[in-house]
Amino acid sequence: MYEWLADKGFISIDEQHFFYLYGLKFPYMTADSRSLNFIEHIIEDDLASGFPKDQLRFRFPPEPNGYLHIGHASSICLNFGLGLRYDAPVNLRFDDTNPAKEEAEYVDAIKRDVSWLGFEWAEERYASDYFQQLYDWAEDLIRQGKAYVDSQSSEEIAAQKGTPTEPGTNSPHRNRSVSENLELFRGMKDGKFEAGAHVLRAKIDMASPNMLMRDPVMYRILHRAHHRTNTDWCIYPLYDWTHGESDYIEQVSHSLCTLEFKPHRPLYDWFLDAVTEAGKLRPKQREFARRNLSHTVVSKRKLLQLVEGGHVSGWDDPRMPTISGLRRRGCTPEAIRNFADTIGIAKRDNVVDVALLDFHMREHLNQIAPRVMAVLDPVKVVLTNYPEGETEWLETENNPEDPGAGTREIPFSRELYIEREDFREQANRKFFRLKLGGEVRLKSGYIIKAEQAVKDASGTITEIHCTYDPKSRSGSGTEESRRKVKGTLHWVSAEHAHRAEVRLYDRLFTDATPDQHKDRDFMEFLNPDSLEVVEARIEPGLAGAQPGERFQFQRLGYFCVDPDSSEDRLVFNRTVTLRDTWAKIEQKEG
Repeated sequence: MYEWLADKGFISIDEQHFFYLYGLKFPYMTADSRSLNFIEHIIEDDLASGFPKDQLRFRFPPEPNGYLHIGHASSICLNFGLGLRYDAPVNLRFDDTNPAKEEAEYVDAIKRDVSWLGFEWAEERYASDYFQQLYDWAEDLIRQGKAYVDSQSSEEIAAQKGTPTEPGTNSPHRNRSVSENLELFRGMKDGKFEAGAHVLRAKIDMASPNMLMRDPVMYRILHRAHHRTNTDWCIYPLYDWTHGESDYIEQVSHSLCTLEFKPHRPLYDWFLDAVTEAGKLRPKQREFARRNLSHTVVSKRKLLQLVEGGHVSGWDDPRMPTISGLRRRGCTPEAIRNFADTIGIAKRDNVVDVALLDFHMREHLNQIAPRVMAVLDPVKVVLTNYPEGETEWLETENNPEDPGAGTREIPFSRELYIEREDFREQANRKFFRLKLGGEVRLKSGYIIKAEQAVKDASGTITEIHCTYDPKSRSGSGTEESRRKVKGTLHWVSAEHAHRAEVRLYDRLFTDATPDQHKDRDFMEFLNPDSLEVVEARIEPGLAGAQPGERFQFQRLGYFCVDPDSSEDRLVFNRTVTLRDTWAKIEQKEG
């Protein structure tokens, strides 16, 4: 049952929590053994009907008007995954038809993200590569009586569109002569008119039940420099005209779009009917459901609003659902690919719990991340019976999940730091950390016993005086070292510890679907506690850590070195906690 649900992408939030909370793994399957998703069924049916396998070609067609987000990652994994499955080329094609919103910065970011996810494109293409061909075809449509120049305002055109239940009204310019349309269209191209003076529309059917077929706009005038063609053009094609024709030029066999483009498919086919030649491959558009992620938004417009409003530090803020934000946070490409495989491809939209992405991050980081010790909220421990001025080096493993990772030595001394929350003066029997009169083991170190809490004038504990058992060192083989105590704490030597800034990230929004409330703005649900910055103490071996390196801070979670780090001050981002604390909070509130 769960294998089928995972493969089809029909896993609900409750089922995701079931897997996560009970520590179960999703049923990963190889490409050969798993069930086919419905897109693969379409391709297999085409092949069985005689479509040549060597003519399969796919594409990933982002618009360079923002950074890619986790929803794009699913589309990337789908298209490039099909390329790998069928040994077929996959183009990276930028839909760069709107210079008012598109920038070279976004092109570079998209290429970086696709490469980081581990995929290689066959060819790098741009819709702007085809501007001349698209224009020539548009003139052909005018000559065939299938397109005309409309000189009305956008408001007038919109008013004539009609409603889903009422037909539209023909433009007064719909029956212009071919010669007049060509003259006007060429004048548009030559920059003779102001923006908004004219548009080119396809002449289809103003009474069509599909409102997208009611004489859609193909070209508009826009006097803006393009990031690639500069000012060569002052008219730009719209997406519906560009999409299918670009697929046709590139001979893409299967053009895969998200579900909102399903009503566009008749228009996609109508435009192809106008240009396709006998003997050339005709692309096929098919749609799959968009995957929304809980506790965030994936609309580029809304993400841009967060950036421009200063609610986040940029497109790569670790709280953002962008691929660059996830990378900076410490997520691995393997985790994103596994996440995309798990949610699968479906025919209906769904909100995927962000806890599932966290699950995959933990799964992969647990395998690869070295274990280190860091204390985020330090309080000093003084071992009163440990020799003053002495330093001892203790051996500890780097990663118990990876026997080949080896061991390292960490310094131990009379004064240490532990987490403030790991000590209570008084506690019940279920508190297995340090309390007065109680014992715990220090990870890879000794058993200690709390004897006294030292406080300042305000009553805040400043030091915990303890004694240690000198014969209880971990791994020493003594009888005392084998003595069992219920609690084990992480720690760092106060004398040797380095200071580091640690950024603790949480959900960006407090609501699971912040942009699906009709009567409220999504910004109302911003989480005021989505970022907490603390000054931590870290073991000295981390001093040379480089931006992008990932670690498990023992007992705390997974952390990544941020690019803001300098030689004398490291900055760490929390990637994900060791456990799903958010799910526990939601359960209590429920």
